[in-house]
Amino acid sequence: MTEPTTTGTRASRWLRGPLRPFQHGQYGLLTGSLTASMLGEGLWLMAMVWQVIELGGGAGALSLVSTCTALGMVATVLLGGVIADRVPQRRVLLTTELLLAVSATAIAALALLGAVQVWQLAVVALVRGLCSGFYYPAYSAMLPSIVPAEHLLAANGIEGTLRPIVLQAGGPALAGILVASYSPGAALAVGAASQVAATVFLLLMKPVPIRRDRTDEEPRHPVRSMLIDLREGFAYMLRTPWLLATLVFASLMILVVMGPMEVLIPFAVKDGAGGGPEDHALVMAAFGVSGALASLAMASRRLPRRYLTAMNVMWGLACLPFVLIGVARDVWLIALGAFVIGALFSAPMVIWGTLLQRRVPPELLGRVSSLDFFVSLVFMPVSMALAGPLSEAIGLTTTFVIAGLLPLPIAVAAVLLARMPADELAHPLDRAKA
Repeated sequence: MTEPTTTGTRASRWLRGPLRPFQHGQYGLLTGSLTASMLGEGLWLMAMVWQVIELGGGAGALSLVSTCTALGMVATVLLGGVIADRVPQRRVLLTTELLLAVSATAIAALALLGAVQVWQLAVVALVRGLCSGFYYPAYSAMLPSIVPAEHLLAANGIEGTLRPIVLQAGGPALAGILVASYSPGAALAVGAASQVAATVFLLLMKPVPIRRDRTDEEPRHPVRSMLIDLREGFAYMLRTPWLLATLVFASLMILVVMGPMEVLIPFAVKDGAGGGPEDHALVMAAFGVSGALASLAMASRRLPRRYLTAMNVMWGLACLPFVLIGVARDVWLIALGAFVIGALFSAPMVIWGTLLQRRVPPELLGRVSSLDFFVSLVFMPVSMALAGPLSEAIGLTTTFVIAGLLPLPIAVAAVLLARMPADELAHPLDRAKA
């Protein structure tokens, strides 16, 4: 298979460095679709909350809607990986975006007409979760088909920069303005328009063939064939020490820190530092901005020679500022901790995405990406469910201290037990100059 080529013989100066993947026309369209889709997701996350509140719903109703999203993703992400390795990924992305656009338009129309109900929001949340389970494995498997290997680090850095800016900051901020000025329905309508734009970008892309040779495969029943595909993905994970060790460490890290991050930081701001909602927004902004800057910085340089060690140890170090958050009595200290966490969480994600796309066989990439996503999803709701009762039993500060100190030794153990230092030297990912 030939590598993707640039759209011209010489790239403009501004298309060098971290922006070099934009030399490839298909990548520009894919990134346009991803950006519009993330904006729609960010708008939905904020508008959905305030739509539930406007309907008189409380924490239980909001939990119902949010849980539907998580259940949808858990239900489909493993199947999504199998599909991404068997069906052209552009077709998968286009199908999911069409479903997102239709469901977002329907719920926005109901909201604007004053006819929306909580159960309808839950149904749309479920659809969004189901689509996410197919979207991200397909996106990850498709990227190496339109961007050459030496530009993958920069491409993953661009995604890592866009995600906190668009999904975590821009979308919710825009939704907040629309909700305050008009109504939750207005924010839902803009989100629907964003999903439509994401669909249009994909329609403008040329078809992208899957990177899988199926000429030697025996004809099988489709269900049996997909089960065999799924088994192959698990088998590859189990026989690949660096992959298995990283996923085990990541799952334990998520179990330890995701609940404190998502559930307990607002209480650290309110009870520990005497802050309010605007202070919480400042802390979240610090997390998002640092993540974007760190992703861009990582994408602007060569992969570390010790890429496996650096990635896992950085994730372990990223948790240490939770100790600061647990003992802080000033909002600016909590924001500082969040800033460091965001940077050290996001920078290794750029390495991780590039590592999967460079070292996992193309025909398995969708399944391995879905396993990665599945591990994160399974432990996230468990961590969130445990965070509140645990903090009540042992105290908020103690919970944050445990979240800060436990991941680093687990990271070191994963590196040593999987013999990552020897593996990364035996499989260098140094890139030729772009």
